[in-house]
Amino acid sequence: MDKVDYYVPFDLQPYQGSSLLMDVFTPGDRRTIGDISYHTCWKKLKYAEEIDTTNHESFRPAYHHTPAYGWMNDPNGMFYKDGVWHLYYQYNPYGSQWENMSWGHSTSSDLIHWQTQPLALEPDALGTIFSGSCVVDKENTAGFGKNAIVAFYTSAGARQVQSLAYSTDDGRTFTKYPGNPIITSQAPDFRDPHVFWNEEAGHWNLILAAGQQMSIYSSTNLKEWKHESDFGANYGNHNGVWECPDLFPLPVEGTDKTKWMLICNINPGGPWGGSAAQYFIGTFDGKTFTCEDDPQETKWMDYGKDHYATVSFDNAPDGRRVAIAWMSNWQYANLVPTRQFRSANSIARELGLFEYQGETYCSVRPVREMDAFRGKQIARPTETCEIVVTLKGDAQLTLRNGKGEKVVISYNEAEGSIDFDRRRSGEGSFSDAFPTIITSPTYGEVRQLRIFIDRCSMELFDGDGKMAMTNLVFPSEPYNRLSIQGKAKARIYSLQK
Repeated sequence: MDKVDYYVPFDLQPYQGSSLLMDVFTPGDRRTIGDISYHTCWKKLKYAEEIDTTNHESFRPAYHHTPAYGWMNDPNGMFYKDGVWHLYYQYNPYGSQWENMSWGHSTSSDLIHWQTQPLALEPDALGTIFSGSCVVDKENTAGFGKNAIVAFYTSAGARQVQSLAYSTDDGRTFTKYPGNPIITSQAPDFRDPHVFWNEEAGHWNLILAAGQQMSIYSSTNLKEWKHESDFGANYGNHNGVWECPDLFPLPVEGTDKTKWMLICNINPGGPWGGSAAQYFIGTFDGKTFTCEDDPQETKWMDYGKDHYATVSFDNAPDGRRVAIAWMSNWQYANLVPTRQFRSANSIARELGLFEYQGETYCSVRPVREMDAFRGKQIARPTETCEIVVTLKGDAQLTLRNGKGEKVVISYNEAEGSIDFDRRRSGEGSFSDAFPTIITSPTYGEVRQLRIFIDRCSMELFDGDGKMAMTNLVFPSEPYNRLSIQGKAKARIYSLQK
């Protein structure tokens, strides 16, 4: 087809006055006959003083973070400093499928409205830029300056190694450390370093995914790292690759206890197929994580189909543990019905711990900034709204549009479960794995359910944080009708732009 879906920019300014040779790769069998010079991308190539990033997608979320154009997956390097939340992400600036992994960058003052910043990290001789983390080095332990931002990421070339970069302008630009790589291994899957300051131990810790386990390191200067221990053998779900870890302490609600939670994202192996985030509860002494859970038990942070690569912000204020997930699933992430961009992140979530029937679980709530985002009460659902449901037992909620497309949400109090049926939610023919019924345990009675709708997604939260479920939907027109069966009442609120 002699048609352009969208344009992306390649900045020539850095190459003024010098020669430029570009290697262009087209993965997959894109063309079986004819010469590459006849491809539409070459015939439509053109110069421009600026690029039009106007949204041309009906499914682009209104209040979730998305890239201006191109492909996005895992959130990376998130930190808070001087009133600004910084979100980096796995990014392909030259297409809307996975490739050319770099770090994109966006900033926000309220975790809702995001401003796109220049590209932060690009591939180099060590490889493309895979997932990682950032820390605020308040005491200049690395020698890059007080309050320097230090980034850790996987360089994915001939093998996967860990690299470091630093910023002295609050994360706007980075300088790559000349001593890279800082950690190496012969393991084929060795990636996604997450670094944090361990106050009790008095040193930095780093946790990364190494095959089917997590490896833990320590350091005093962020450059030289000592391997301390490994965790994961015979614990939890091992039906896929372990990725994107995080490790932090949390208070247990209603008690004086503090426990550590280790997040382990896995793909495939999720409860409903494909990608998901599992977690483990235990203790950590700065060297070894000891899990208190039954080794055969798997705890999922979110039982939806579209919640992956969950990691938290460094240096969040007021002791908050704020996390964001990639809102898609590797079963169909490259196939969803958008072109100018793929994909979106979840709304930011506040993490905690609660006890239920003798065990400790992760609580997940929308960040409090979402409360201030709530507008006036309205009569009908819209493409961007929040529905607050008060429950007094079994109930079924159906959201539908004029085309007969619908989502059915069912609460069964006796079974302690919530079902989300998206088999007739709209467009879903792009993957056999998309039309499905998804079920989540509730860990007790649900008395309030919060539902956030944003054009192509629905995120469900128990009012007490005991259940979260994140799912994509692609209706041909917005759901504008809500019907309820059972003991439930609903209020619908607009959401401010």
